[in-house]
Formats: sequence, structure tokens, C-alpha cells
Amino acid sequence: MAVHSYSVLKERFAETRSLHRHDAEQQVWAVPNKLLQGKGLCIYKDIACKRASAYQNGTTKHCLQKLLHPSELSIPLAAVILGLSKFFREDVAVTAQTMQIGSRPCRIYGEAHAEYLLLQMTGEHELQSMESEIAAIAQSAHHFLFAAIPVESWNDALSPWEAPAVWGKQGFGGKAADTLRFLTEQAIPTLKQQYPLPENVKIILGGYSLAGLFALWASTQTDLFYGIAAASPSVWFPGWMEFEQRHPIQTQHIYLSLGDKEEHTKNAVMAAVGDHIRTLHSRLAERGADCTLEWNSGGHFKDADLRTAKAFRWTMEESR
Repeated sequence: MAVHSYSVLKERFAETRSLHRHDAEQQVWAVPNKLLQGKGLCIYKDIACKRASAYQNGTTKHCLQKLLHPSELSIPLAAVILGLSKFFREDVAVTAQTMQIGSRPCRIYGEAHAEYLLLQMTGEHELQSMESEIAAIAQSAHHFLFAAIPVESWNDALSPWEAPAVWGKQGFGGKAADTLRFLTEQAIPTLKQQYPLPENVKIILGGYSLAGLFALWASTQTDLFYGIAAASPSVWFPGWMEFEQRHPIQTQHIYLSLGDKEEHTKNAVMAAVGDHIRTLHSRLAERGADCTLEWNSGGHFKDADLRTAKAFRWTMEESR
């Protein structure tokens, strides 16, 4: 058993990172999984969970991902594997695949057959920190497939209607309807087919800043989304609060956050963000939605990746 120490298993995993996820798991866990199958246990459903078997007293133990206590296992390797299983799952999650959906090269993370499909509209400025965001999301016990979907023109693609420039010279083109149509007619059907997701997969749309506003707006247009993960959303956007009052958000799970310095700005339009997000949170709570408003330390550009990860993780949690 000594040969299957933490360092050896980790080394074997590193050697297989370039493989397709299923093949990598097969190679890493082949030996320990054979031992566990004899005990009616498994590590990944792709390998052993296809047939659950009895364990000792006749009860069914389905998978190590259920976080069984080491005392429940009667093989020396069990404690090592239990300590490593979460590490390996997170490492696999942050290994990106690229999928062309329409004309967009999308980054895909996570796993097939997941219970959650996480969607985030992303700008080029977010891609360099995407892996740290995914690693933080992977701290969750839930299984997810994450798609980072690029937009060419941030201000145009994510704004619900046209508006003049609030800072700088670039205004807003109001092309959010086209972006939502791409999600519902191309991106989501393609992802469901390529990574066979269950029909009842829970779809969470999220994002940061203007992408967070887009997620909130999209939920006024459809009841498709299980939840909305809006980190520091641009709820200062002209006309948004009045629009949401007339066209309420339809999802029942909404995460909102804001940096505690964001409303302290000399820009009169953007300074309204604090009052607007407090009002929006109050509205949602009064309607009976499962909603939270979290205040983060700092301004708008601090830890955007980790703030967004927190938004997705909260929205996935079902036992709040």
C-alpha cells in the first residue's frame, strides 16, 4: 500500500492532466478503485458507480464523493484516498476545454452529468483570472459544468437597452436580447447535448459588473434559470430599477453583492449603486425570493474572480 502514497497518486494525476477527463480519472484511480469496488465503494461514478453494491451490513455505500468517514472503510488506502478525492476533483475542474459554440470559443470547466450548469458571460479582461475563479467554485461539494462564454463588445452585448456613456466615451448598444437568444437557442442546447446533462439540470446565470446586470435582466425575460449569481452588478444602469419594478425577476434564488466602497464615487450615476442594490434586495425579499446581499471589502475592481465564485457557490447551496 505504501506505493500509493499521497505524493505518488498526485504525481500520477499530474501526468494525466492533458488527457480527456474520463481517461485521466481511469488511469489515476484504476488500482485503488479495484480495491474499493471489492468493498462496495467507489471514487467516480464513471468507473464504479454504474453498479452500487452492498457493504458489510447490507447498506449501500455509493461513492467516496459522499465524503464517507475513514472509519467506515476497512482498507489501509481509504484514508489516503478520502484526503485526496476532493483535491483531484478540484484539479480536474480547473482544467479547461475549448468548445466552439456558434462563432464563440467558449471555455468549459467541470464535468458531464452535473447537477448544475453555470453560465457566465465573460470579457477578455476576465480570462486571465478564470482558473482561480473556477478553483474557488470547486470548493463546493456540488457537481457542476461551467461555461465561460465570451462577448465581443462588453458594453453593447450586455446592456438591456441603449444608454449614453457613463464614463469615458463608449455608450451602451442595448444588445442584451441578442445575447440571451444566443444562450437559450445555441449555448444551452449545445452544452446539454455535448456533456449529457440531465433534463432537470439547474441552470445558474452569473457574472460580474455589467455581466451581473445582464444576468438579472435575463431573469426578467424567462423563468429558465434556477438562480442568478450577480456579483457587484451594475444596478446603477439608467432605467434598470424602474424596469425591474414593472418586469420582476422570475427566479427564486438570487445572490447580490457589492464592494463597500463602490458607492463612494464622484460619478453621480454610478454612486446610486448602493441605494439601488439595497432597494432591489428588499424588493426580492418582500416577494419571498431566496435572496442575499453580501458586502465585500473594497471597491469595484477588487477580487472580481473570487467575488464571482462566491456568488455561484451560494446559489448552488440548497440548505441555507
